[in-house]
Amino acid sequence: MFALLLAIIYIAFISLGLPDALLGSAWPAIYREFEVPVSYMGIISMIIAGGTVISSLQSDRLTKRFGTGKVTVASVMLTALALFGFSVSQSFVSLCLWAIPYGLGAGSVDASLNNYVALHYASRHMSWLHCMWGIGASIGPSIMGFALTGGQSWNMGYRYIALFQVVLTAILFFSLPLWKRDSQKSGEPDSSAEILSLRQIWNIPGAREVMIMFFCYAAIEQTTGLWASSYLVMHQGLTSETAAGFASLFFIGITVGRMISGFLTMQWKDAQMIRLGQVMILFAVILLCLPLGKEVSYVSFVIMGLGCAPIYPCIIHSTPEHFGADRSQAVIGVQMAAAYVGTTLMPPIFGWMARHIGIFLLPVYLFGLLFLMMFMHRKLLQKVKRK
Repeated sequence: MFALLLAIIYIAFISLGLPDALLGSAWPAIYREFEVPVSYMGIISMIIAGGTVISSLQSDRLTKRFGTGKVTVASVMLTALALFGFSVSQSFVSLCLWAIPYGLGAGSVDASLNNYVALHYASRHMSWLHCMWGIGASIGPSIMGFALTGGQSWNMGYRYIALFQVVLTAILFFSLPLWKRDSQKSGEPDSSAEILSLRQIWNIPGAREVMIMFFCYAAIEQTTGLWASSYLVMHQGLTSETAAGFASLFFIGITVGRMISGFLTMQWKDAQMIRLGQVMILFAVILLCLPLGKEVSYVSFVIMGLGCAPIYPCIIHSTPEHFGADRSQAVIGVQMAAAYVGTTLMPPIFGWMARHIGIFLLPVYLFGLLFLMMFMHRKLLQKVKRK
């Protein structure tokens, strides 16, 4: 039964990634159909991000009251409803309204599932599960592309993903008995455990440091993902088509890296994996700074993806160890919120810098975020060791 539930969680992580890249792949068709500026995609993204921040911060309260299984079922069902709403939308305003439940559902299921896996499974499963997310994120645009190239509208791309989420909701509903475990045996807190306020979480030794780490990591990943192509075009002189292909290697590096990380965690601890990832990102940033040619730039983004791979899952998996099982859901919730804030704010800030100063600053910008993340990781380990 334990293995069956793990398989279901693997499927759930694939479903988490499926919708994440849909908006970007469908937007060229959407903004023309609705006759809105191309920049309006940022409005929808901000609404989704706001919902994920709110639901992530509430994940501790919801999980302790209803349990991880029920929260997951409800969240996936809410996401399926939102995606179906996207598929029938006939205006930009409708998309904005449906973005609200999408964000709320995505944030809850992400925080709850990550905490459950951190409590019950080995670190290798956390890495492999996030690899599954990468597979889902890669499949999503392919499904949208299938709909668009097959003579269908972008609405059908969303509808296909919504149907998958409906099926997953049914699977999760019938799996609810598998989620019921003895809380003392598993280490998972019961419904009578204290629900921590944001102020209480903020005052936990190490909580501020891990929040900043998540903020920096998410900022590095999202800024690289959004600006790698532009950097290769504007700084290295590649064509847009060529740059898009090579920039995608960054995400391939993350996905493949998480598969490899799962095996490495059998021998290395989470802290060692995080340091390894940070060193690899540093190496990639140094390569980008050196005038070694276009080919080295391609390799740099692959190395950066490989470096990003272990950081996110290993920080999450180490949360119960650092803060205790009774507080891990609350801490993971604020970690997720911090990550979404970093994802939302930092790429536009770099965009402003690129416009007014120059896109050549990308390696410097990434180095600043990396340095702060490494410094906070060191402080985190110092604080949790003193407890």
